[in-house]
Amino acid sequence: MTETIKVKELATALNLEIVTGEEEALDRDICTADVSRPGLELTGYFNYYSHDRLQLFGSKEVTFARRMMPEERLMVVRRLCAEDTPAFIISRGLDVPDEMVQACNEKQIPILRSTISTSRLLGQITSYLDGRLATRTNVHGVLVDVYGLGVLIQGDSGIGKSETALELIKRGHRLIADDRVDIYKQDDLTLIGEPPKILEHLIEIRGIGIIDVMNLFGASAVRGSMQVQLAVYLEAWAKDKKYDRLGSSDEVVELGEVAIPQIKIPVKTGRNVAIIIEVAAMNFRAKTMGYDATQAFEDRLSQLIEENSAL
Repeated sequence: MTETIKVKELATALNLEIVTGEEEALDRDICTADVSRPGLELTGYFNYYSHDRLQLFGSKEVTFARRMMPEERLMVVRRLCAEDTPAFIISRGLDVPDEMVQACNEKQIPILRSTISTSRLLGQITSYLDGRLATRTNVHGVLVDVYGLGVLIQGDSGIGKSETALELIKRGHRLIADDRVDIYKQDDLTLIGEPPKILEHLIEIRGIGIIDVMNLFGASAVRGSMQVQLAVYLEAWAKDKKYDRLGSSDEVVELGEVAIPQIKIPVKTGRNVAIIIEVAAMNFRAKTMGYDATQAFEDRLSQLIEENSAL
């Protein structure tokens, strides 16, 4: 689980210009994804100042600051520079007031700048920090991109999850993570899965060992992260067990406090599980687009019963 990230990581990821800040300053920690726009603080109201957040200055804040006297501006910016303030960020490529540079240098707080608009920059920063600072949990399984759908393949050890994923990769789909998937909530309805760094691009096949999917199949066979949209559970075929044959069951599995639709596929000799998962992914996408084959069958059956009853 990542609890903090460095200011220099944010600057690199979002291509931010480093206006001022030595290496020590760029090593400051960012501990929260929330971003502050200190408009009230510029007027002198510091009762609820969020000093541990990134401080974002747009055209409104910079224009207001420039209307202040230099001594007053320096005094206010010094109050903004708390010990745990990660950095100041200026949007729209605006000029940085000299007093801000002075105050930040005194406290070794970096100043970053971007040319894009304040609202867009705020969205990019929040999205990046939400992903990096989110609490992560790990689940056992294989995450594969099948037709643009994040499919998490789970099941008992030795059931054939990795072999099925390998077959899907050979059929043109992409591997995200094998064996262990790190997941985190992007929002209340969105679950993102990614591989642990040590397992990135790797897959284990019993009898062969570890293989590097990107090395064998190319860069198009892997991706770094994916939204988990469908869970597939592989289970050993049991002769006496009844299985869903109409697709009318709406099972879900809760992962990371997010409910994910789940289908269970019985595995036995002769069944091509990879093709079944492909079809399951296409059928799931069709349902999300409004077409339900099960419902269409039931409607036809009801119509046939009505027609026969009228005879």
